[in-house]
Amino acid sequence: MAFHRAPGVLLVLLLLIGLLGCGSEEKQPLYRIGFSQCSMAGPWRQAMLAGMQKELSFHPEIELRVLDAQDDSRRQQAQIRELVQGGVDLLIISPYEADPVTPAVEEAYRRGIPVILLDRRTASDQYTAYVGGNNVEVGQTAARYISRVLRQRGNILEILGTPGSSATAERHQGFAQGLSAYPGLQVVAQVTGDWTVRTLKPALTKALQAHPEVTMIFSHNDGMGHGAYEVCQELGLTKRVRIIGVDGLPGAGEGIDLVQRGVLAASILYSPGGEEAIRTALKILHKAPFNKQNTLGTIVIDSTNVLTLQQQNDKMASQQQDIERQQGLLHRLQQTYASQQVVLNWLLITLLGAVALGAAAWHSARKNRQINHLLALQNAENDKINQQLVHQNEEILQQRNQLEMLAERARADTEAKLRFFTNFSHELRTPLTLILGPVEELLTSSPDLTEPQRHDLALVRRNTQRLLQLVNQLLDFRKIEVGKMEVRATESNLVAFVREIVDAFEKPARMRGVDLRFQVAQPVLLAWFDGNILDKVFFNLLSNALKFTPDQGRITISLQPADEGRSVRVSVADTGHGISPQDQGHIFEWFYQGEQGAVAKGSGMGLALAQGLVRLHQGQLTFSSQPGQGSTFVVTLPRELPEPLRAHGPTAPLQLSLDEPEPIASALGHPLEEAAAETPSETLVLVIEDNSEVNDFLTRKLRTDFRVQSATDGHTGFRMATELIPDLIVCDVMMPGLSGLEVVTQLRADWRTSHIPVVLLTARTTSEQQLEGVQAGADLYLTKPFNPTFLLESIRTLLANRARQREHFRRELSIDTATVAPTNPDQKFLADLTAIVEANLTRSDLSVEDIARSLGISRMQLYRKVKAVLGTGVTDFVQSLRLTKARELLLDETLTIAEVAYELGFSSPSYFSASFKAHYQLAPSEFRNLHIAPQY
Repeated sequence: MAFHRAPGVLLVLLLLIGLLGCGSEEKQPLYRIGFSQCSMAGPWRQAMLAGMQKELSFHPEIELRVLDAQDDSRRQQAQIRELVQGGVDLLIISPYEADPVTPAVEEAYRRGIPVILLDRRTASDQYTAYVGGNNVEVGQTAARYISRVLRQRGNILEILGTPGSSATAERHQGFAQGLSAYPGLQVVAQVTGDWTVRTLKPALTKALQAHPEVTMIFSHNDGMGHGAYEVCQELGLTKRVRIIGVDGLPGAGEGIDLVQRGVLAASILYSPGGEEAIRTALKILHKAPFNKQNTLGTIVIDSTNVLTLQQQNDKMASQQQDIERQQGLLHRLQQTYASQQVVLNWLLITLLGAVALGAAAWHSARKNRQINHLLALQNAENDKINQQLVHQNEEILQQRNQLEMLAERARADTEAKLRFFTNFSHELRTPLTLILGPVEELLTSSPDLTEPQRHDLALVRRNTQRLLQLVNQLLDFRKIEVGKMEVRATESNLVAFVREIVDAFEKPARMRGVDLRFQVAQPVLLAWFDGNILDKVFFNLLSNALKFTPDQGRITISLQPADEGRSVRVSVADTGHGISPQDQGHIFEWFYQGEQGAVAKGSGMGLALAQGLVRLHQGQLTFSSQPGQGSTFVVTLPRELPEPLRAHGPTAPLQLSLDEPEPIASALGHPLEEAAAETPSETLVLVIEDNSEVNDFLTRKLRTDFRVQSATDGHTGFRMATELIPDLIVCDVMMPGLSGLEVVTQLRADWRTSHIPVVLLTARTTSEQQLEGVQAGADLYLTKPFNPTFLLESIRTLLANRARQREHFRRELSIDTATVAPTNPDQKFLADLTAIVEANLTRSDLSVEDIARSLGISRMQLYRKVKAVLGTGVTDFVQSLRLTKARELLLDETLTIAEVAYELGFSSPSYFSASFKAHYQLAPSEFRNLHIAPQY
């Protein structure tokens, strides 16, 4: 009986062992996808594969087989057929060339295998789906971005990818189509880079040297753009030439990183599409709806959004790492579960063996002891890990306590500093009040003051008020910090309130030619607000807009309801130079001062105070800025405020606590009302001074004796000097951008302005610094503070010396000298001018415009240069040369007087005779008779 049972028991044991073996086998993939990649070289192709693998990490039931064609169409054909014969369920193909691989793709499609084309298409429509970017749109996007950056005018160099590549052809096509809308943009050169920098650098170096007018480079990918930047570094062109690439990949040395480091001005995103290809493949395999054409979008990555994209990519990378860690943990848990399942199965087998065979009991007990030992080891390991975690928590707690102590210490230090500044500010109010009071009394009750005296007293009052306003801002800052600033809101018309503040800026804006616009959606917008607080907000915003908006610019104040009428939005937009990307993250910080160019620096409190006051009103102050195009600040306020912020009981009538803003000196001259005080003098003096108060003071003092124009920075001053050709220049030394010494150097190097005397003003008083100014070419070096009378006398002396030099040049242009030896810039100018006139003496229609065009300057510049060097007009100079030449021709008996007249460009012999007689007191015939001996 037992003998007969043994085979049955053994059969059961064998069956259980078979089941155990089946349970321990790994699951085979449900679907197999074949991927034929044209090439695995380059970060963009690697990013495509990485995207596929990232998406597949969520789908362990998918097996992906990747084959690299290594940019060989024949190899890719063979690999596609190999994947088909291998029994894949779906094909993803990124073709190297369209035509050669089309037959293999069609063959797979006809066999019923779904085919997804990735990034590039074939020459046939026999495919299941397409995933990829639009290269034509990439080129068009680049053209539009360049037109905005270069303001629709400039010269471009294009770096192409591999010839014959569809990406190269389509990006070039889109770029050409985009540029066709901007006739001011021209592609002056093209360089083939083959997607790498191997052959790029020599060709690009040669092209840039041949085309120095290039200001923008469009590279078909970021890698070639990086190589172009290195070439520009070697040629010293990185400040003048900007580079735009394509791809916009994350990672070190890729597009986003290059834009963030300033290597590229921008990168056009061209997504690799790996994730989207896998998602489309899963829809096809799972019989779900899908799109046949899946075109990936593109954006421009530049300084305005690169930080956001970098942060998003970092966050995505962090999330991907978390997912991979969780998947690894899940995999380990599955392995643990599988091993435990195996142990349980073996225990079952051991138990059945014990029932069937008594000898199996010992084996089962041994196995149990082993398992218990393993569990004990696992528990010990868990205890060890728990102890480590407790130790780490204690360290973290200690570090947190240390940080809290440091933070408390920093708060105490800051509190002490703020208390000192607050007390100091209170102490300043008394002497400021004692200064402001008598000045106000003198201005209002002293009718005998002269206009210059009133102007100087107004200057004192304005600067005293400025100091008082800074003190008040510091005190307001202190109130906000300690929570003592209270909002006492009343319901009123916000439109009328803002209009009253805007009206205060109308006069200073008009004086500088700034177009100040106030736009409202409706005439009345009721809201709860504290006017005594909000006036500081809008006054600060409008003061900044007026300060940073250039002459003839525009400031637009808009007021409209928002959030379906629950809020109100007030925006202040200007057309200034904008806020640099490095400053945008700090402009609301207390006492922060960014790069402000030639505009006088402020205290760094205005915007921070405005933001704090807006937050007190439970509102929000935001901004947007595009460097070179302007800034927009937006105040969003709720129309209703909670009961604790509303005023209970009568309130004092609203009084704007801020005075009328002071005008900022114009780069093109002073206000019209001061122009009436100018003298009839023809002598033009150009003042270049960045401090508006000093600029105005110099202008007023000099205007009593000369015509005066002024500029507030070195670049504008040099431009005005070349355009106006003044008789003398007074220039400050310490200026942002272009210093006074650099202005003098450029003036002396330019023949248009080389003759102009320059007086330098500076607070630098050492002998070495004064020597530096004289070596730069200055005629006089005065230190601040200076005596205005001494300055006027010095200017008169320099102008007198210039007049004597002018007489010297006139003597050099004697009747026997046709040209002047070019021994200095002024003499070279006279030599060039003389040569041009002599070459055109026969032209009766020779005009001043023709001569100026030949010299490459304007008519006014030519007139003022000739007047400054010779003391005569251009027409008189031409006439003098003609009459000098006439003396020579009249000695030739073969020419009649009429022929001499026409030879020298006179319109008629009679006009020639009259001109000759007026100049030499002899008629042409009399001159000939006196100088030609009679023939006997």
